[in-house]
Amino acid sequence: MRGFLHLPARSNGDSLALTHGAGANCKSKLMLAVSTAFADAGFAVLRYDLPFRQVHPFGPPFPNMAERDRAGVRRAIEFLKSKTSGRIVAGGHSYGGRQTSMLIAEHPELVAGLVLLSYPLHPPRKPEQLRTAHFPELKAPALFVHGARDPFASFEEMQSALKLIPAPHQLLEVESAGHELRLKKGVSELPQQIVMTFQDFFRNPSRL
Repeated sequence: MRGFLHLPARSNGDSLALTHGAGANCKSKLMLAVSTAFADAGFAVLRYDLPFRQVHPFGPPFPNMAERDRAGVRRAIEFLKSKTSGRIVAGGHSYGGRQTSMLIAEHPELVAGLVLLSYPLHPPRKPEQLRTAHFPELKAPALFVHGARDPFASFEEMQSALKLIPAPHQLLEVESAGHELRLKKGVSELPQQIVMTFQDFFRNPSRL
């Protein structure tokens, strides 16, 4: 396990395991900003590197390491379970979010919910190659955050794909952002918006 643990000044008892996309690591500006926003809202946050990034400091993940990366997601969740007593939510950006959701489709008991940033629904310009095979098995409530200029899926494509998920889910549309969720004025406003949307969506205890 390699990462950073954010402990809130006033804990709400819940925690978040958050990881990065294929082209970044847990030190990216987005990971830091989102983790800080959740910690400010009372969550303990583990911001961590996937196994592929620990082995290869640069470059994309290898397909034959995907299972190992999912094992890394599980270890992060288990680490939080050993440190906290409340509900655990897991998520990530792009590739990290996809591997997290695939793990939770197989093991829904691991977490209370998902936060998926820029889910890579299909490769750019290849809309026929959908990455939705596990969606019908997702039983955990899920918040998806997606930018209007994301080449990995349009809002309409995301809305259509999310109909495959039987669990409660919500799509937060970010009008001016691309895949990296960078706004024209930076990411300073977006992390707080993600946290507020998450809290509103997950407020009903029967969902968790």
